[in-house]
Amino acid sequence: MAWEDDLFEVLDDLEQRAAALYDAERAPELADRSRAEYQQVTLAARLVASVDREVALEVRGVGTVAGVLRRVAAGWCLVRGASQDWLVPLPAVTAVSGASERAVPEVAWSPLSRLSLASPLRRLAESGERCVLHAVDGRRHEGAVARVGHDFTEVVEPSGRVVLVSFAALAAVQSP
Repeated sequence: MAWEDDLFEVLDDLEQRAAALYDAERAPELADRSRAEYQQVTLAARLVASVDREVALEVRGVGTVAGVLRRVAAGWCLVRGASQDWLVPLPAVTAVSGASERAVPEVAWSPLSRLSLASPLRRLAESGERCVLHAVDGRRHEGAVARVGHDFTEVVEPSGRVVLVSFAALAAVQSP
């Protein structure tokens, strides 16, 4: 029986060597695939996985917006700060810290996550709350959102002047 044990040991050793060689040959291929797959991950997918976490967003024209990430949807997110809420279009975000290591693919998002930026702006218009609209160039428009168009919103300033703010120029909406 000893020669059978020796034979099985030799075969096991050969099998382990073959597996190690196979793994060594596949490692670069797997790394390339991993990098190729990761390039499909969007900022929004990482943020969806970060809902209910403390995050800090660097926002063009505003600076740092910090708080608990409450919602992420198609092109925007909602951050609940210490004393106000921030509605931030994702194109205005330049950096994020505190995000989850994970990502949630878009097919797994809630149907509510497919709502556009116009949806929360319409809700602000319905409430009549005063807010501050921050533009990516640093300008601010204070007042109440009156109506929401396809790619802009109307803001009625305290003086009664109506200002149209393009979604493309919008960096954040700060509401009490």
